[in-house]
Amino acid sequence: MVEEDILSTAERILTYGPICDNCLGRQFAKLSGGLTNRERGHAIRTVLRMIHDDRTQPPQGCWVCLGLFEDSELSRWADMIEEALHGVECRTFLIGTRMSGLLAENEETLWGKSGARHAEPLKSELNREVGKIVSERMGLEVEFKHPDVLLILDLPRNKVDLRINPVFVFGRYLKLVRGIPQTRWPCRRCHGKGCERCNFTGKLYKESVEELIGEVAVRLFDGEGYTFHGAGREDIDARMLGSGRPFILEIKSPKVRRIDLKMLEEGVDQEKVQLLDLRYIDGSKVEVIKSASPWKRYRVRVRLGSSDKKRLETALKEISGRVIEQRTPTRVLHRRADIVRRRRVIDARLIRVEDGSAIIEILSDSGLYVKELISGDDGRTMPNLSMIMGEDLAVEELDVIEVGKIKGVEIQE
Repeated sequence: MVEEDILSTAERILTYGPICDNCLGRQFAKLSGGLTNRERGHAIRTVLRMIHDDRTQPPQGCWVCLGLFEDSELSRWADMIEEALHGVECRTFLIGTRMSGLLAENEETLWGKSGARHAEPLKSELNREVGKIVSERMGLEVEFKHPDVLLILDLPRNKVDLRINPVFVFGRYLKLVRGIPQTRWPCRRCHGKGCERCNFTGKLYKESVEELIGEVAVRLFDGEGYTFHGAGREDIDARMLGSGRPFILEIKSPKVRRIDLKMLEEGVDQEKVQLLDLRYIDGSKVEVIKSASPWKRYRVRVRLGSSDKKRLETALKEISGRVIEQRTPTRVLHRRADIVRRRRVIDARLIRVEDGSAIIEILSDSGLYVKELISGDDGRTMPNLSMIMGEDLAVEELDVIEVGKIKGVEIQE
């Protein structure tokens, strides 16, 4: 019977040396619920003493955990966690344990002698028991999937390691000026180390959308860094207007987890960048953003040669609805694989002609190189507007004026 197996196994365990109720009860943790391991171990020990009419006091100490489950020791680890969390805003937490070699060896020895089929690992109980004290003292909730903070009980070094999980903010940005990249570009000569060419900044450009937003956010959240995740990117010389481009900003190790996001919106340089629809979001959405392919709408200023308005309108109709084959443009060939991409021009139309230039709007699949759609890039993009018009055309100005909504983030799937 199970009861006899428990008692015979427990009797065998007690012959190995002094053992505490926690470590005794933990060997049978999977056989019953509703009790702590300490209560379970105490009950088993009491039954055995009654069977053998043993009136002596149980030996002190424990050869398995070396006193780790004494109340004073559990409280000491909880104290260390409280100290580690001083000044850190959090609502949820999770505790983990880094075992010492001796404790791991003791546990393996016990399992080797008595079996591990019904046992719970020592570190699982330690995580739980210390966690109960922390939760009661600090009013925090245990969260197993996405805790605000992870606390590692480093037993070999007798310290607590704190890992603060990132905060993720979703929104859309407008880039109102040309000449700013979306993300930081390391200097090509020094690769970010700093040299005379980059004035020892390590950067090819003085600022970026990423930095204009991220530097403000990292101060507001009291974080240690940030990563910018954009849904695609516009050219450096293009503006991002209209509804803006979706992005997620990941703030690393933030001591402040919740701010009024209006502070971030108002804190950026609004003559260069503006933020729309900011909200907190789950970190799992980063992959959704990075892999999304929303349609784009562009506004292009093209210098006209001898072509008249009607001829241009006819050419735009011809290119609308066409699938465009684009070999990697010459201008980005140094950093992208030389492959052929197929993208559809959903619609292309003339808005107006002014000062010898045509203002054109193009709606297309994600990933279309619009400048090359106009110029042809020496035949690397086919068909192209220059070919259809029979003259060399070039983009004077390019703006992205609309980016489609992201499924799974802005649109329910």
